[in-house]
Amino acid sequence: MTIQGIMPQASDIAIHSDIDILAWQELFGARQRIQIPNFLTASSADTLRDHLQNEVDWTHVINGEEKVFEIASGDFDALDPSVRKRLNIALYEKAASAFQFQFDNRRVSDIDIQQGVGDDLLHHFGQWINSPQTLGLFRNVTGRQDIGFADVQATRYRSGDFLTGHDDVIPGKDRLFAYVLNLSDNWRTEWGGLLLFHDVDSRVAETFVPIFNSISLFSVGQPHSVSYVTPFAQEERLSITGWLRKGVA
Repeated sequence: MTIQGIMPQASDIAIHSDIDILAWQELFGARQRIQIPNFLTASSADTLRDHLQNEVDWTHVINGEEKVFEIASGDFDALDPSVRKRLNIALYEKAASAFQFQFDNRRVSDIDIQQGVGDDLLHHFGQWINSPQTLGLFRNVTGRQDIGFADVQATRYRSGDFLTGHDDVIPGKDRLFAYVLNLSDNWRTEWGGLLLFHDVDSRVAETFVPIFNSISLFSVGQPHSVSYVTPFAQEERLSITGWLRKGVA
């Protein structure tokens, strides 16, 4: 069974026609996490990558004690080196034993998606991923027909960025599954930025490398992290990510 003939609603984005839904449905049912290669057509993936590389105004986000600290990425990069050093010491100290993260993001509001507003490609992506055809694919692969909404954010991990272990469970959010559409060319395992799934003993149970134009899909509740991006990484780890949620936003 393939999705040949299904066309997304938004321009410039289309799922590759050779995806075997039944095969991925079987694997997902057994493991609750998969990474589908060549998820979009080549032109769709290239267009999204180019947009993230050149058109997005990024915000740098850091987990604070009571709320997320946000600063324009350009302003963060311009901080005095001594300030950055003190900040990193505090970040790494917390990351050693508690939940912590730092990376860049660009969110698309749920309201914008619901109302179909916004002319940039990320907003178009939000409309496309919430189209009946695309949500239908996720329902078929996961076996959950109650998926009703997908939220959207673009993320960028650069040298020094990371996301420590967590399970995505937040009461009231109705999250069922997480997705990560990987949009970095030629990513090397040695650069870090790997999606790591943890077992009950905090060992690495499985690793997903952010291969270009692959989509990682996994059920909420699985402990996972994104490993530290090394100083010698030659690219930015780019993705569009979010959660497939029950019902509507």
